[in-house]
Amino acid sequence: MVRAAAVLAAGIALGVYAATHEHFPNLSDWGDVAFLAFLVIPLMFSLVRLALPWQALARPLWIGLTAVGLALLTVVLSLAGLDIAANLTKLAAATAVGWWFLTFFEAAWWVALIAALIVPVDLISVARGPTKTITEEQPEVFDALSVAMPIAGEDASAQLGLPDILFFALFLGAAARFGLRRNATWALMTLSFGATLALAIALDEAGVAALPLLSLAFLLVNADLLWRSIRTRSA
Repeated sequence: MVRAAAVLAAGIALGVYAATHEHFPNLSDWGDVAFLAFLVIPLMFSLVRLALPWQALARPLWIGLTAVGLALLTVVLSLAGLDIAANLTKLAAATAVGWWFLTFFEAAWWVALIAALIVPVDLISVARGPTKTITEEQPEVFDALSVAMPIAGEDASAQLGLPDILFFALFLGAAARFGLRRNATWALMTLSFGATLALAIALDEAGVAALPLLSLAFLLVNADLLWRSIRTRSA
């Protein structure tokens, strides 16, 4: 009950901020990065952290059906013009998909392998692949396939692609399932998104791949435990 109340409170806080963010003081670019990195992003991903125990109790079919239901709800809310609510259900849907994928993993080293493999894939996709094409030529598609993080004092938002959310949920769920450092994993992965925003500002780029730093955060904070999993497999 307490956890459900905390999820509700965080969701309401995000909704209120999204509805009123244009009335906040207009900060500098680096001020925006700090505000998002240390307030908005942690608040948003606190929803994933708070929901984590429910993931551990769920079966694959239940998680899959939940993901489909949330995706359909997102479409309905978007068509109804309820963009703030749709943004939250989109976050929940991507999280559920990540946890559904996790049900097919049998050991922590599987997750470590995926974390390493997705780095070059995401870098290529953002630099010259489908992600770059979508963001530059079909921004409305990217809007639909991303979660918005409103910027204080502006009619604008930073965005995280749904794959970024999916892998955040996958890595955090793996930390819980395989006895890794779940709190440290959550904290460092959350900060990695802020670091990606900072990198985008420093490089003067509209978009920077978020999965490399996310994967690095997961691997670094759990390096010894993941190595133990790999050695156990080899023994």
